[in-house]
Amino acid sequence: MSRPFEGKTCIVTGATSGLGRACAEQLAREGAALQLICRSPEKAERARGEIVMATGNDAIDIVIADLSSQAAIRGAAATLLSTTPRIDLLINNAGVTNLSREVTLDGIEATFAVNHLAYFLLTTLLLERIKESPGARVINIASDAHKFGGSIDLDDLGLEDGFGWIRAYGRSKGANILFTQELSRRLADSEVVTHAVHPGFVRSSLGANNGRFGQLVTQIAAVFAMPAERAARYVIALCHEPQFATPSGGYFYKAKKQSQAAWTQDEQLARRLWDRSEALVAESAAG
Repeated sequence: MSRPFEGKTCIVTGATSGLGRACAEQLAREGAALQLICRSPEKAERARGEIVMATGNDAIDIVIADLSSQAAIRGAAATLLSTTPRIDLLINNAGVTNLSREVTLDGIEATFAVNHLAYFLLTTLLLERIKESPGARVINIASDAHKFGGSIDLDDLGLEDGFGWIRAYGRSKGANILFTQELSRRLADSEVVTHAVHPGFVRSSLGANNGRFGQLVTQIAAVFAMPAERAARYVIALCHEPQFATPSGGYFYKAKKQSQAAWTQDEQLARRLWDRSEALVAESAAG
């Protein structure tokens, strides 16, 4: 049986549950050495043990980081660069949805900070190492939720003029697509491939952080949602199959090109978002 990730090192964020956990297990089953970036040490060790038990692959390391914190992201990247000589795949998966507006320690609205800036900062910090691995890929988990809530407003990224959780989540997921497409353009002279993925309505713990109401909604939604293992198969296909090597910068659902909102195809907006993102992470670099 083919093991396409044999000898390759793969990084997955948000790997303790849901899609990230399912992706990690499938990668382990196919021979990958894994670096799992997780927030909770307890959940991370439990997930690691379960993946080892299910796959027989114990080449799994844990990096603890709260991705709402730029300092934590920088620490995780430093750890990875010091311990991981090659990076063949990065799956940016970890995300949040908040029913009320929250601000991180860096002073940034939390949905945008975790769902977009964490993708941006972690990827750019690891990018030179990723570029050293021929055929490496960066997969960003986006969502069709970007079609709700309107275009991103670069002058009000934190939605200070009117927070709504659907708007905040949708715009952060649109930012994932803009980031993917701009990253693809900036990597045009390399072998690195990047895609954004709408995983579908997947059974996960997303939203469970919003108290008892959020937990109840998550439990009800799980009855109707796609099993994470099925969604992960489509994501993993994009991670290695040759037909997805070119063109880079696509937006997929079930391994097929997906329509996207017009604003997420705006190259100028993508460049401006990149520049704003650089500015928003510059202060933590200086510190």
